[in-house]
Amino acid sequence: MGYFLTADGGTESLRARLYDLTGNCLGSAAVPYETRFSAGARAEQNPEDWWRAFVEASRRTISEADVEPAAIEAITLATTSCTVVALDREGKALRPAIIWMDVRASDEADAVLATGDEALISNGAGRGPVSAEWMIPKALWIARNEPEIFEEAHTICEYQDFMTLRLTGERAASLNNVTLRWHYQTDRGGWARTLVEKLGLSALLDKWPQRVVAPGEVVGTLSPAAAQELGLSTRVKLVQGGADALIGMIGLGVAKPGQLALITGSSHLQFGVTESAVHAPGVWGTYRDCVYPNRYIVEGGQTSTGSIIAWLGRLMNGTMDLDELNRKAAALEPGCDGLLVQDHFQGNRTPYTDALSRGAIVGLTLAHEPHHIFRAIMEGIGFGTRAILDAMAEAGYRGSEITVGGGAGASELWLQIHADTAGLPVCVPASRDAPSVGAAVLAAHGAGYFASIDEGISAMVRPGKRIEPRPREAALYDGIYQQYRALYPALKSVRDRGGEPR
Repeated sequence: MGYFLTADGGTESLRARLYDLTGNCLGSAAVPYETRFSAGARAEQNPEDWWRAFVEASRRTISEADVEPAAIEAITLATTSCTVVALDREGKALRPAIIWMDVRASDEADAVLATGDEALISNGAGRGPVSAEWMIPKALWIARNEPEIFEEAHTICEYQDFMTLRLTGERAASLNNVTLRWHYQTDRGGWARTLVEKLGLSALLDKWPQRVVAPGEVVGTLSPAAAQELGLSTRVKLVQGGADALIGMIGLGVAKPGQLALITGSSHLQFGVTESAVHAPGVWGTYRDCVYPNRYIVEGGQTSTGSIIAWLGRLMNGTMDLDELNRKAAALEPGCDGLLVQDHFQGNRTPYTDALSRGAIVGLTLAHEPHHIFRAIMEGIGFGTRAILDAMAEAGYRGSEITVGGGAGASELWLQIHADTAGLPVCVPASRDAPSVGAAVLAAHGAGYFASIDEGISAMVRPGKRIEPRPREAALYDGIYQQYRALYPALKSVRDRGGEPR
């Protein structure tokens, strides 16, 4: 039986896990690393910390699993995207990595959109906006503000690619990341050459890794140095992974057209699988071959979801009892006695793509208690998800079911509210560690055990529970949802008359 080592490189830590061919997790260990924040919405990490965390977590995981290192056949990583690194010829970082949440490159993102290049079709069918999180705005920021670093950089790439270089010596990029965040399009000639040329950034084309490897394909085998640090054989294959949320789609078993992954945590991400391109205002993508060959991924997202629950907890000053709030909230009727929440606490990503929109709690009375607000937040987030699904449907993609990964999967109430507000079944697989499970599937496929990613999903991703929408509650939410949709234009009108929020 083969064994597969995975790593989920997140914002705060890296977690290694070891899996067998049936999808069993045999060992797990996490090692934290530091994120340094500074003014201007900047967030940076030291790439050497990723490598240190990977080596330590991997060794601890293998020890816990009590598996002979010689039995491990392949490694796959799922990492944050887009976390940009600039490396010298020896593969050493020239500056701290600019991680995904860093949005210092907002002016550069506007410059990218202003090119009007055809590669911008992925950004609301060319209408934008372009996110400051993406590769080209960040690379442009380096070129404009740290020209000596840009000039010296032999390679400008991502977290994933830095780890690939350290593991194998190969200068390669993940097809998943480049299609998702670098404006690379397999059906439009690959690299966005005219886009970077219009920005005066042609030198970037040579700094990007020229080898692009699809998820599930073998990049190479471990270098002697990496094998020695990890205590593994140089025969171990590195199988290409990608962005954590997208590799999580595989771990959730979301692979067929009409299926939709809902990745939950501080924010929500919606990724749908479709057989044809979908480009329209209010949605991001579609990204061809991003996860599965000859399939497209359409994307939506909510900036604030679980973070709003955390905000409520801070307001309650440490007195939040989630079990009690869930129990009391579950007893309420849909609508929470007239309470309605707009979930734009940090702006709206889709379908409005309005960074200046703000959250709102409407309908408060002296009779409302914390559990009313708690449930109303969940309902507002559910309505925000439905608004994204409606935008996708208008663009030509209609989901048939939602599969949830992440924190929301632990709350029966939240799952039921999502099913009722969307009017769709909600599925939760047996394991909610979706990026790690997805990485294990890719590793097993790359090692030759499965002919396709789909075959690996069938063998390694186990079904869990399925929550059906309740007809009565779904009908009630239909009416409340119309009130929710009326909130945004009404509040925007007030904002526009009074100036931008501060």
